[in-house]
Amino acid sequence: MRASGPDVLDVVGPVVALVEVVAYLWSATGVAGRRWPRRRSIAWIIGSVTAAVAVSGPVADAADTSYTAHMLAHVLVGMAGPLLLVLGAPVTLLLRTLPRPAGRQLSRLLRWGPVRFLTEPVVAALLSVGGLWLLYTTRLYDVMHRDSLVHAVVHVHMFVAGYLFATSIVGVDPMRHRRRYAHRAGVLVIALAMHDILAKYLYSHPPVGVGQPSGQFGAIIMYYGGDTVDLAIAVLLCAAWYRAARPRAMGPPSRPWPPVVFVKPPTGLPLDEEPRCRQPVVRPPTSRRLVWPARSLRVRR
Repeated sequence: MRASGPDVLDVVGPVVALVEVVAYLWSATGVAGRRWPRRRSIAWIIGSVTAAVAVSGPVADAADTSYTAHMLAHVLVGMAGPLLLVLGAPVTLLLRTLPRPAGRQLSRLLRWGPVRFLTEPVVAALLSVGGLWLLYTTRLYDVMHRDSLVHAVVHVHMFVAGYLFATSIVGVDPMRHRRRYAHRAGVLVIALAMHDILAKYLYSHPPVGVGQPSGQFGAIIMYYGGDTVDLAIAVLLCAAWYRAARPRAMGPPSRPWPPVVFVKPPTGLPLDEEPRCRQPVVRPPTSRRLVWPARSLRVRR
């Protein structure tokens, strides 16, 4: 149990989640033009509830004394919740609802140097997976359960790092400095491998103050729970990659060539010397415009 006072996340977590959901739904109802996708709203609501459950309520209370419950909270607040919030596309919703001056300021903020640095996939992966290595392979895990401020900072870091990693890999919001799909796929594979290696290491070397049976079961939750979320990220990334790489549909087929028509000349020439009507030249199938040849046929006299 934490000894230095009550945990601020027990109160702040549900309040922030409620404010997020209300503000999001209010903004979604005020979108100009077409309706806001319902699946985005559902993802945002579930993601907010998932993150709130991980830092307050029965799961958070059990995580103070149970390493298994702590790992479940880690998967919820650091991986599943941020991914669902990213799929809610909050930046796109803000850009559609904010006034034009405020939207321009938000666009300039997204192009700001620190934001570009933090949303780099390599940096986001280091913050997410590297933070877990620092937490579970040092005495920070034991200190976190003794100091409520450190406990809050660790959980906030988990959430922010998870959100940055998800938005850098499969973010749907506009981002001018987004990396190529191959780069993001490589970072995802390496991050998944480092997460699994850490889970296997914790299976045999649990953190300080954690017993072997509880440590093994917590490592199993970390391994399979993390792989489930990473698999969802990989599927989303591959689907977006496929949509971006598939060829575009071609336009309607062009009209067939018009038939050749023989016209009786007014001069009374024989049929074999009668001129043919000029044949139109059709452009490629993407265009229906007809262009007549510049050189016309001449009649022998």
